[in-house]
Amino acid sequence: MRAHRLTLVAVLLLVGLAGCDSAPRPGAAPDRLSEATSGPSGSVPVPGGPSPDTGTPSRPGRPAGGEEVASFRTAYRWGVPAEPVLVRHRVRPPVAPPPAPPLPYLVEIRAADHPEGRPGYSRISFTFRGGFPSYELAYLGRIPAEGTGEPLRLPGNAFLRIRFVQAQAHDERGRSSVTAAPRPELGFATLRGYAFGGDFEGYLTYGLGLRVAPGSDQALPVRALELTRTGGRYVVALDVRRA
Repeated sequence: MRAHRLTLVAVLLLVGLAGCDSAPRPGAAPDRLSEATSGPSGSVPVPGGPSPDTGTPSRPGRPAGGEEVASFRTAYRWGVPAEPVLVRHRVRPPVAPPPAPPLPYLVEIRAADHPEGRPGYSRISFTFRGGFPSYELAYLGRIPAEGTGEPLRLPGNAFLRIRFVQAQAHDERGRSSVTAAPRPELGFATLRGYAFGGDFEGYLTYGLGLRVAPGSDQALPVRALELTRTGGRYVVALDVRRA
């Protein structure tokens, strides 16, 4: 019975990740890391013991563009990355011959709010071509932009950084490779907005502005999911639990 229940949760997670995001509108050296390593189940346990994954998306849908889901995994279970945590993927550039970019490149950002989830969460997802880059998650007092170190201007009172390693968001002419993204002001109950933090020497950074209870020092748990699609699209979805 327990194995059956776990299988059902995995299927619901896969379906929800494939189609629950809202439709988008067109549009420095690494820190000290705590590296996540793959476990036997395909998930990535993180130092500090994040709690088991108990949330399931509850809004099923179909993959965009008729693409089928090729693989799915939970890369980081619900936890609080108070120290930077790295989810590693091996990238051997060039990932494709010219004129394609030599590194995995970002093509789309999506975002959606899921108050009906158990637990409720907000999601922002990043779609790449060319493979999965490595990426790190960290709560920071301020989020510096790549190259300049200037702090990003973000809404809310708590700040989460996702930094992709060996990744880019531009083509061979320096033009943005992102063809669709929501407006930065998301306005969800917990995930208030996001900001581009730089695309510099293989580091691609985004900051998330979150809202927690005033005066609270309790960071919100986050979760990272990974989905591959048959059309050659690699999706990293970051969920932030609603307060």
